[in-house]
Amino acid sequence: MLVRIVKMGFYKQNIDVFLEDFNNHKHHIRNFEGCSFLELYRDANDPTVFFTYSYWENEDALENYRKSELFSEVWGKTKPLFSKPPKAWSVEKLISLE
Repeated sequence: MLVRIVKMGFYKQNIDVFLEDFNNHKHHIRNFEGCSFLELYRDANDPTVFFTYSYWENEDALENYRKSELFSEVWGKTKPLFSKPPKAWSVEKLISLE
C-alpha cells in the first residue's frame, strides 16, 4: 500500500471554493480504482493550510489517477487557488496502532 500526503496552502478568499470543490469530488476520488481511503485535514495553527491523506494499492494506481480525466478536472480547479506551491509525499505505512 502507498500512502499519499499532499500539503496545500490557499489564499483565504479561496478556501470556501476549495472546500466546495473537494466535497463535490471526494467520493469520485475515493472510489477511483486503486484508492481505498481518503481524508482531508486542516492545519491546527494555520487555517489556510490543508492536507489530503489517501491510500493507494500501489504507485501504478496513483499514477493512473494522476493521468485521469478526474484528476485533470480536480487539479485544474484547485491549482489556481494556491497561495504557495503544493508539496506531496508518497510513503509506505510501517506501523499503525488503533
